[in-house]
Amino acid sequence: MTTDFPDFAPLRAIGWPYAGIPEDAAWREAFATHPQARPARVVEQHRSGYVVADAPGAAVKAESLPEWQRPRFPAHERPAVGDWVLLEGKRIVALLPRHTAIKRGAAGEHYHQQVIAANIDTVFIVCGLDADFNPRRIERYLLLVGGGGAQTAAPQPVIVLTKADKTEYGPDAVATLEELAVQGVPVHAVNAKDPASVAVLEQYLGPGRTAVLVGSSGAGKSTLTNTLLGIEKMKTAAVRENDSRGRHTTTHRALIPLPSGACLIDTPGMRELKPTGEEDLGEGGFADIEALAGQCRFRDCSHQREPGCAVRAAIERGELDEERFLNYLKLRDEVAVAADKLANRLAQKSEAKVQGKALHKRLEDKYGKR
Repeated sequence: MTTDFPDFAPLRAIGWPYAGIPEDAAWREAFATHPQARPARVVEQHRSGYVVADAPGAAVKAESLPEWQRPRFPAHERPAVGDWVLLEGKRIVALLPRHTAIKRGAAGEHYHQQVIAANIDTVFIVCGLDADFNPRRIERYLLLVGGGGAQTAAPQPVIVLTKADKTEYGPDAVATLEELAVQGVPVHAVNAKDPASVAVLEQYLGPGRTAVLVGSSGAGKSTLTNTLLGIEKMKTAAVRENDSRGRHTTTHRALIPLPSGACLIDTPGMRELKPTGEEDLGEGGFADIEALAGQCRFRDCSHQREPGCAVRAAIERGELDEERFLNYLKLRDEVAVAADKLANRLAQKSEAKVQGKALHKRLEDKYGKR
């Protein structure tokens, strides 16, 4: 590798995952292909382009590759906040392979994927202890977090229940999520405005780590960001009293270095959380139900009235919440539908590639090589 790295400390301060030169073979190959390029991280993503940085406070607007600007270019193959890219001047010349990512199915009937954040270690699923509290939506977030797809690993999910200072039902809410906590998903109830309360999250925010905040508008993500930063950087607004809904004070995704040496990605509130079809229910918060289903007498058990159904038996014993099980069935069906769409999309791309090669050969046979 001929690229000169004079100082890794600024890169480490914005989440560079190595002590020095990249160990990842694909990353090393990209550097070898672009020996004059330098690494940078995408810290903001806008409709008009990207803002990247190679050190804290060194953000610049970057020109993207022309193919990324084509309307039909897959959105999930464009850079997202948290991605590492290679720069020549202020022009992005390569997107380095992601180690982790959170994706969702984009809105609309046609199959598309949208990357929420890339190269992250921890996902803070933020939910307010008011009318925003919804265990079913938390389970949906967990499914997306656990759906690593082509990534080498999935980030660690952590459930953060904000506004603990405004209700006496915090312990009850934590108890409601006990089935998730048993599976190793930490649950913390905090006052997002109180540094002492938020300090429980510091264990996930060590130097070189990257975390992302996801949750509904008004859940307290920006307030949490300000408290972790120690300054009022992100705009906040009060929620409506009648339904606890907030306005989109965060309008775009942004990566922010923290005093601890970690990076935090704040995101706008998301109301639609569609699976991509790559999710694994066992890795997405339903490992216990998947294990029970494997104990049923019949392999094709629908978990309704079949004899020897281990899932129904657990519900009847009070060991499995029936509402959570019904949500499992709903999400299982959504993942199956999305997986079919993904398979069809991949088949169409493969067929188009084959047809393109055949057309190219016919043109060569008729007109010769050009």
